[in-house]
Amino acid sequence: MSEMSKRIKLIGFDLDGTLTQHKTPIDARNRNVLAKLKEDYFVVMVAAGSCERVYHQLKEFPIDIIGNYGMQESTTILKSGLTQFKLIKNHKVPARRSEILEIANKIRGETSYAEFKGDTVEFHESGVITYPLLGTKASLQEKLRFDPDRSKRRKIYETVKQGFKSYNVFIGGSSSFDIVPKPYNKYFALREFAEKKNVSKDEILYVGDDFGHGGNDEPVLKSGIKCIDIRDYKDFAIALEKFL
Repeated sequence: MSEMSKRIKLIGFDLDGTLTQHKTPIDARNRNVLAKLKEDYFVVMVAAGSCERVYHQLKEFPIDIIGNYGMQESTTILKSGLTQFKLIKNHKVPARRSEILEIANKIRGETSYAEFKGDTVEFHESGVITYPLLGTKASLQEKLRFDPDRSKRRKIYETVKQGFKSYNVFIGGSSSFDIVPKPYNKYFALREFAEKKNVSKDEILYVGDDFGHGGNDEPVLKSGIKCIDIRDYKDFAIALEKFL
């Protein structure tokens, strides 16, 4: 075990692009890495999606999950010999739908994304909004092909951020933006979780794949927390080798 790994008590993880392909179940190898890390560290998923969606994507792996940028939190409990999912925090901020739709359509008119499939935005129960440039009905294959290096979304990021200036705006998923009620972001969520575990900032490691401008992992990097940048989820085990 390295000197750095000895100082770490808590490891937070992004999911899509870090542990799995976008919205794809975790493979056996990366799931086994999580299980080994859990033996020596507090481990927590810090996700943009809902806790329940992440839990099933992890194939019911027993782990604490922070969902919707900190608006949700879940854990697992053992009941009658079975591991069960338990939501322990579920904060909701109702979205101003007509205002959101007006802003979304205005941005589409100012950019090259006037055409889309399905709805122009997706409203989540928590109040988080997904702004999919290809629309809600685009296929997963279309989404994965659209902007793998995030350059298309970074090009219009400031326009989207200015349009939704009362929210936190992040490049999310494979072809969308996440519009998140303030003050929620991944750093806010991870810091809140660490405080409950009596873990200091310098004892935290965060593992993600989108630390660039506008990326939803960027606030964690800017906070000064130690980070590992995953370029390909298939290399996750190699990147965490020193902590195993």
